[in-house]
Amino acid sequence: MMLVLRLTTITLRRIQHGLFCSSLRCLTQRIGQSDTKRPSNPHLSYAPVRRSFGLSAADVVNFAPGKVRPYLRLMRLDKPIGTWLLYLPCTWSIALASNPGCLPDIGMLALFGAGAVLMRGAGCTINDMWDKDFDKQVSRTVTRPIASGEISQMQALFFLAGQLSLSLGILLCLNYYSITLGAASLSLVVTYPLMKRITYWPQFVLGLTFNWGALLGYSAVMGSCDWTVCLPLYFSGVMWTLIYDTIYAHQDKDDDIRVGVKSTALKFQEHTKEWLSVFAALMMSGLVVTGVNAEQTLPYYSALCAMGLHLLHQIYNVNINDAGDCWKNFASNRNLGLLLFFGIIAGNLWKEREDVATK
Repeated sequence: MMLVLRLTTITLRRIQHGLFCSSLRCLTQRIGQSDTKRPSNPHLSYAPVRRSFGLSAADVVNFAPGKVRPYLRLMRLDKPIGTWLLYLPCTWSIALASNPGCLPDIGMLALFGAGAVLMRGAGCTINDMWDKDFDKQVSRTVTRPIASGEISQMQALFFLAGQLSLSLGILLCLNYYSITLGAASLSLVVTYPLMKRITYWPQFVLGLTFNWGALLGYSAVMGSCDWTVCLPLYFSGVMWTLIYDTIYAHQDKDDDIRVGVKSTALKFQEHTKEWLSVFAALMMSGLVVTGVNAEQTLPYYSALCAMGLHLLHQIYNVNINDAGDCWKNFASNRNLGLLLFFGIIAGNLWKEREDVATK
């Protein structure tokens, strides 16, 4: 009898020890998993995960207060490439208007930079207000603040009024000629988003809109436009926009067909690269005319050569059927625009060297 009791006691102790070890292993596994996986039950509490902060535009927007964040995304502050493409033609004309041997007016560059942020934001707000129903049907745009319902049409309208008011304040800092010239572009800003409904050339209208700074920057510095310089520069900018925005439009061509909107990507289709080559040739020709009329020097034309190679590489290597590759090549146009800007600056500084050599 005593033997049976002893065996029973030993057996119970082993069972308890086994259950304890099993429970301990399960607890250890759960603790290990909790570092990498949050509990599925939303009512369970867990330690907040700290997000690492970066300095990119997207990081700044993501760390903004929750109520402000949708408005920043409506302005596309998390995607600054559009602001660059609007701003760069302004920098070209400001630099071209600089005196020989001088750097561009830093104050004017900063003023136009602020204006580019606001006007690009206003343009995006108008675009999203017009395209709310279209954006809901396109995978890339369905999360935009108006389409997703984060911002109502009335809230967007008040926000637009604020952006345009601030833009007007910047415009009023310029001379009367420039104020009139700048106000003339407002009709393009408002009507551009409608063009995709009625024409296969909305990219052309975008070019007319986005490159207005090629006229405005020059007049802001000089008090008026030298049309022999400004018009070929503006023309080149429009051709540039046709290149990069046609590439951009190839990302959405399937959705565009489905919802019934038009673009140069749909018009050109498999002949896109031939069309882009024509636009590139016209763009470079316009920039040569601009340089000749502005009495530019060797560094400017060296920059044009580098730009030509960049365009050649971009056009003949882009895969128009790969959305990721289209975006990469589209975004590379910021570097192309900066290349021209620095080429103009170097060309102006070279003029002083030539003047000294001739004396």
